[in-house]
Amino acid sequence: MKRIKIIIITGLSGSGKTTAINALEDAGFFCIDNLPVMLLPKFLELRVEAGSEITKIALVMDLREKDFLQRYPEILKRLREEGYLFEILFLEASTEILLRRYSQTRRKHPLSEDKSLLEGIQTEREELKELREIADHIIDTSNYNVHELKEIVLNHVLKAVPGKGMKIYMLSFGFKYGIPHDADLVLDVRFLPNPYFVQELKNLDGTSPKIKEYMDRWEETHIFINKYLDLLNYIIPLYEKEGKSSLTIAVGCTAGTHRSVSIADAIYRELKKTTNLITLTHRDIELDR
Repeated sequence: MKRIKIIIITGLSGSGKTTAINALEDAGFFCIDNLPVMLLPKFLELRVEAGSEITKIALVMDLREKDFLQRYPEILKRLREEGYLFEILFLEASTEILLRRYSQTRRKHPLSEDKSLLEGIQTEREELKELREIADHIIDTSNYNVHELKEIVLNHVLKAVPGKGMKIYMLSFGFKYGIPHDADLVLDVRFLPNPYFVQELKNLDGTSPKIKEYMDRWEETHIFINKYLDLLNYIIPLYEKEGKSSLTIAVGCTAGTHRSVSIADAIYRELKKTTNLITLTHRDIELDR
C-alpha cells in the first residue's frame, strides 16, 4: 500500500470546492486545484519515487477539464489496483443556491457557453450523477457559509485520523434551513418555550445570558437535559466500543437561533467535563437576525 492519503474534491461548479481545498491546505495537505486526471498517476509516481515527505494530498478535479468524465473511471480504478488509498469528496448544492451564488459573483459557469446558467447547472448535475454515486462522502453546501464549510471539511478529515478516540461534534441548527446531512443524532427541542415570542429577547441569540436565564426558568429544560445526558453517557461508550471514530449530535429548533443554541451549549459544557475531543458549532445562529 502506498502511504499517501489522497482526497479528490469534485462536484458541482459553485458548490465550494475552492473553499474545501483551502481548508485542507490549512490542515497540512499538499493541494492542487484543477489537476488534469491524466496527470494524476504520473504525479503520484513522482512523489513515491522521490521519497517525498508529503503524505497528505488534496486535489480538485472536475468538468473544467475537458476529458475528465471520460478518463476518471479508468484512472481511479488503476490507482486503486496499484494500492493507492484515496477518498472522493463530492460537493453539491441546490439549484436555487447555485443560481444565487453565480449571480452574486458574476462568474461564468463552465457549461453555460451556449446555454443559459440554469441549463448549465442542470447539465452538469446530470453528467456528474455517476461520479456522485461512487463518492465516499457527499456534502450539500446549500446552507453553509464559507467558514462553516471549512469547519465541516476539516471535521471530516479529522474523523479519519485513527487512534485519537472518538470525536464529538455538537451542532445547533434551524429546521427551517434543513437537517444537517452529516448528523448521527438529531435532537428536536421545539417543544421547549420559545424566547422568540418575548419582545426583549427576540433579537438576542442562545449565547446571551438573558436567553440562558429564560431557558433555565422552565423545569422541562432541566429534566430534558438531564435525561438526554443520561442517554449520551450510556451510548457514547458503546459507540466507541464499536470503533466509531466520530459522533455528530445536531440540536434543532425552528430557526436555530435561540433554543437549539442554548441547549446545544448546555450539553456541550457537560460533555466537555469528560472529553476534550468535542467541538461546538452554531450553524444558523446569524441567519434570522
